[in-house]
Amino acid sequence: MTTQRKTPVDLLIHNAMVMTLNDAADIFQPGAVAIRDDEIVWVGPEDSWAEQFEPREKLNMAGGLVMPGLINAHTHAAMTCFRGLADDLPLSVWLNDHIFPAEKKISGEVVYKGTLLACAEMILGGITTFCDMYLFEDQVARAAHEASMRALVGEVLYDFPSPNYGPPEKGLAFTRDLIQAWQGDPLISVAVEPHAVYTCSPELLYACRDISEDFRVPMIIHLAESQDEVNQVKERYGLSPVDHLKQLDLLSPQLIADHCVVLTEEEMDVLAESGVRVVHNNESNMKLANGVAPVAKLLERGVPVGLGTDGCASNNNLDMLAEMDSVAKLHKVYRMDPTIMDAKTVIRLATRGGARVLGLEEQIGSLEPGKKADIIGLDLDKPHLTPLYNIYSHVVYAASAADVTLNIINGGVVMRNRELLTLDVERVMSEVRAIAKQIKP
Repeated sequence: MTTQRKTPVDLLIHNAMVMTLNDAADIFQPGAVAIRDDEIVWVGPEDSWAEQFEPREKLNMAGGLVMPGLINAHTHAAMTCFRGLADDLPLSVWLNDHIFPAEKKISGEVVYKGTLLACAEMILGGITTFCDMYLFEDQVARAAHEASMRALVGEVLYDFPSPNYGPPEKGLAFTRDLIQAWQGDPLISVAVEPHAVYTCSPELLYACRDISEDFRVPMIIHLAESQDEVNQVKERYGLSPVDHLKQLDLLSPQLIADHCVVLTEEEMDVLAESGVRVVHNNESNMKLANGVAPVAKLLERGVPVGLGTDGCASNNNLDMLAEMDSVAKLHKVYRMDPTIMDAKTVIRLATRGGARVLGLEEQIGSLEPGKKADIIGLDLDKPHLTPLYNIYSHVVYAASAADVTLNIINGGVVMRNRELLTLDVERVMSEVRAIAKQIKP
């Protein structure tokens, strides 16, 4: 009698509730996930793995939940340095009178250290991927790489000179160089990122579109974030921000539009028809009193939507679990409908939705064989998570970032039992405290 040879795997996570978020919405309770190198090779019930796999390491998640890593689809990571700097102000005042002046004091080293702090916060909160728009993005890429996070990054481009590259034409060259520098990297990819319609001329937007097409990378822009923006663009061009981009023939599946708060029904139709992807930044929109993005209507039209925290200057944290909770609740009260934006929908926006928006849906967003091993674990053995009737509801309405005990990115364990394994968090916090004294003595 011959014994069937077992398949070797690097890591087997087992004895957990496994939320796959695959097309069938499979949940295994208890279940297990097998990982080899950077990929998931198997997901299934607990009683099926022992006969199939020989794991080099086993991780017992008894009493825990295993699910896909959260995707922060829009942020400005280094703005951790500005956390709480200018609160309770309108967007235009906040941006022009406080943030832009503060940014004149920053350097690549400041951005690097601020991003390391952001990576620490995000990893501890169950985020495995983030999409960034800021200055000195080569340093954002450097920090994300050091932290072993998956990131889509892009240098913010304006009509006016930048503290990093100077005039806009050098910003375009910087973007090309950044794309080429990180081509083929397993974790870091680069997008073209003009700031907004009101800070970028049509000529600059066309130049950004050309780079996006040349390298086949996304173009990302803030769009229709506030009524002030809409009014300003209408005064300058005679059109709303969406209609302006439509007239310029810049609406396409290559475009990722952040915010999209102030939209007409017709503009929502245009975004859907054009294949534009949207990132909803609910807490930032609330804090700056910009309004409520019509996310439910966009989803009804089939628009791909992900969730983002925005930066710490307009949200104050990078907590995607808190973001999910606020998204679900605000839209219910806004529409006066308790069934809208249900917990399962919101979880999918924070995982598969974000992956689709960032063009990573073939790699991440669900726990399935062949996808990258971006996996988080939560401890469910807590008073505020007892009893458990519906796991989707629990994650959205009851769980917190502090409940995340495991974070695996691209098959590598970056946090276990609340201990960061890729960063010295005490050193990072100390360095950002020193930076804060320079920004606001």
